[in-house]
Amino acid sequence: MNKKPGGLAGITVGDTAISTVGKEGLDLNYRGYSIHDLAAYASFEEVAYLLIHNTLPNQRELQAYQEKLMMMRDLPDALKYTLEKIPATTHPMDVLRTGCSMLGTLEPESKQHDQYNIADRLIACVPGMLLYWHHFHKSGKTIKIQTDENTIAGHFLTLLHGKTPDALHHRALDVSLILYAEHEFNASTFAARVTTSTESDFYSAIVSGIGTLRGALHGGANEAAMDLISQFKNPDDAEKGIHDMLLKKAKIMGFGHRVYKISDPRSDIIKTWSKKLSMPASDGYFYPISERIEKVMWDEKHLFPNLDFYSATTYHFCGIPTSMFTPLFVMSRLSGWSAHIIEQRSDNRLIRPDANYIGPVPHAYIPLIDRG
Repeated sequence: MNKKPGGLAGITVGDTAISTVGKEGLDLNYRGYSIHDLAAYASFEEVAYLLIHNTLPNQRELQAYQEKLMMMRDLPDALKYTLEKIPATTHPMDVLRTGCSMLGTLEPESKQHDQYNIADRLIACVPGMLLYWHHFHKSGKTIKIQTDENTIAGHFLTLLHGKTPDALHHRALDVSLILYAEHEFNASTFAARVTTSTESDFYSAIVSGIGTLRGALHGGANEAAMDLISQFKNPDDAEKGIHDMLLKKAKIMGFGHRVYKISDPRSDIIKTWSKKLSMPASDGYFYPISERIEKVMWDEKHLFPNLDFYSATTYHFCGIPTSMFTPLFVMSRLSGWSAHIIEQRSDNRLIRPDANYIGPVPHAYIPLIDRG
């Protein structure tokens, strides 16, 4: 008997109108709009609105949406207290998992807090949630969550660094949020839809997504990529190091993709931003190191970089700590998860696949006294 592919590979498990992932790696569309056009011309807020509300906003709608998000940034005192009690050694993904769950107890889903408002609330307040905890444990000080920045990217960078962000860093982060916003039935999105299908609440579905994204094989790849790149002093050192790792059959994170077969259409976009940011950076040599790693992986394994690989140096050049790379993924993907939760609810059926049993055949029960 032929062994079936693991991990539901090649199995279609449902319908969606939210995004389409080109299997050959030539395209990615959000509700029919090319990722290349969105990354070139749109803001993350436009994309979040598109995913959640099914259409691109006009200028008036976008301004109203940005103002709404700005008004939803502050955190309840009880949540701030909880964040202060989370240990400084906690991984930031665990901070977001706990913070979102706590918010769900303080502002449970209801007529007042419907699914659209919860989606917007989480998109608005998760950056502050992370950085309130970060600054409290780094400096012992509590920070004000509100800023004058009308974008999530600008808001995050301002809270992180305590000053108005560089325009290039601002746009680079904005583009990265667009690229990470949505990606069909990936592991975390599918987990969120499974939770939704049980008729659980919105927050529980989001926490399912965060927990799934926490894994190294999903969201943690960008952190692992930065850890890898930072090991090397120059491109030649990187080439030798990667050769040695491949000989030892070590896993190189940030390359290949479960769905794409030729390339990741998002990779070239973020690579361009990594190159731009490297030029004025004091450690800009990480970019040519990254390029050499890319070349070796293609020559030796015929593997292409995925979005995570050049996102690592892009975030690093923006002064973002490596431990926050995957939480940034959350800040972006909240929009996609929310769209999928809403879509699943619109025509819901419990997701309960069958399993192929490969265990022992039925046999008689052996009494305890006779088991030797």
